[in-house]
Amino acid sequence: MKHKVLIVDDHYVVREGLKLILETNDHFQVIGEAENGEAALQLMEELQPDVILMDLNMPQMSGLETMQILKERKYNVPIIILTTYNEDELMIKGLGLGAKGYLLKDTGRDNLFRTIESAIRGETLLQPDVTARVFAMTENSISSFSKFEKPTMSEKEQMILQAIARGLRSKEIGFDMGISERTVKAHLTNIYNKLGVDSRSEAVAVALERGIIHL
Repeated sequence: MKHKVLIVDDHYVVREGLKLILETNDHFQVIGEAENGEAALQLMEELQPDVILMDLNMPQMSGLETMQILKERKYNVPIIILTTYNEDELMIKGLGLGAKGYLLKDTGRDNLFRTIESAIRGETLLQPDVTARVFAMTENSISSFSKFEKPTMSEKEQMILQAIARGLRSKEIGFDMGISERTVKAHLTNIYNKLGVDSRSEAVAVALERGIIHL
């Protein structure tokens, strides 16, 4: 069965490029395209995609505005942010709204497939090169987040946060730390409770903002 993909980007060339790459993989089917958030919201109801590739900067309704509406509606289809090299702050906000990952618009074929497959499985895959830039941006402006209280994290919880920021899955984290996958998930539940979040992407975004994890 093919996974249905909706592409939301105001640049025709980006949409066509992604579509051409996705059409080389028998597991994916591009079922629709939208040039802004308003059009995307209508297509989501009509087409019921399995995953959405979402640009952040669009006319009429931006990607962040669209994601905020979807979060309020408790819309659970995974969203992957499409981004460029100068949108680090927007990426953090997108992760805070529950995005399952982010891709540079000139990403390679394998990265595109891996990130989409992870999102459909309910996992968050963060590309190390992009995550490094987000870390750097956050560390440079850490004083602006000093108003946030830093919850106390155990050493294992901090290690797990660092690992999910690098895009590792629970099974991989457990193997590296010498603990079971179930224990990793228990630690993640504690992390979510301490940070007041519901997902890995939100946990990474909040931890970055509050300076809890560092590259």
